[in-house]
Amino acid sequence: MRSQARLSEGQGRHTGFRQALRERGERYVLGVPCTTTMRDLEALPPAYQGRGRRPKAPWQSVTAWRKSLDPTAWRTFTVRDGEKGPVAIEMVTRRVQTRMERKRTGPAEWLVITRRPLTDERTLEARASRDATDHDARYRYHYYLTPTHGAAVPFQEPSLAELARVIKAGACIEASFKRGKGEVGMDEYQVRTWHGWHHHMALSLISVWFLIGETHRGQQVTPALTLPQVRYGLSLLLLEVYRTPGVDDICRQVQRQLLRNEAARFYHHCARKCIPPRKLRRDIQ
Repeated sequence: MRSQARLSEGQGRHTGFRQALRERGERYVLGVPCTTTMRDLEALPPAYQGRGRRPKAPWQSVTAWRKSLDPTAWRTFTVRDGEKGPVAIEMVTRRVQTRMERKRTGPAEWLVITRRPLTDERTLEARASRDATDHDARYRYHYYLTPTHGAAVPFQEPSLAELARVIKAGACIEASFKRGKGEVGMDEYQVRTWHGWHHHMALSLISVWFLIGETHRGQQVTPALTLPQVRYGLSLLLLEVYRTPGVDDICRQVQRQLLRNEAARFYHHCARKCIPPRKLRRDIQ
């Protein structure tokens, strides 16, 4: 599936966001709440009474539709090998329509439902909010939507194996972001444009990749080596290489920081088309 995005249910619940992705020709697998209203486009419509418009399948929540499924509709796929054996996931798909803002009928999409036993605590799907999942006595269920067409271009129906791979990748992506926030300061940024944010995230992920690679390389000599120990050792090495031996170097670093702060203040007010407040001190030379 080309250029497919996997995001949390917080993004999937916004129909305008899904519409914008379709207009750009992007494919996605977005989690949606279990209360999402849908119409089954593959179900047989009610009997026609001979007058008026022909009836269509009724609107219902994805939870109610899931409860009416035949037990044989579920397909099982192995997504990866785990420490306790293969990790499997059961899935079912259906072509549906969902409600948009102001109760407008949305375009056709593929509904994807996954289920796993409640006793299986192994991480496969990304952490979801309370209203994004539901469960019964045996299984926990997640709900996703993926488009059937883009900007006037129909998409080929995705295979269940490909959908399972994308859903599994969501947990890996979120684990990478979590490690980036804890290990390399991914959440410590002050940017004002999307380009700056993407640059910061890219550098943070590259840093995580580098630290993990160095940790694996060092564990061949010291098996007990951990990633925080590698990061601490590299910080000592960098301080030793780039240490400031005198007061002149310290003053130059402070001067560069002040110039950076002043430039950030100026562009902050320029972006809002207002005059920066007059400083009570002399301008930085």
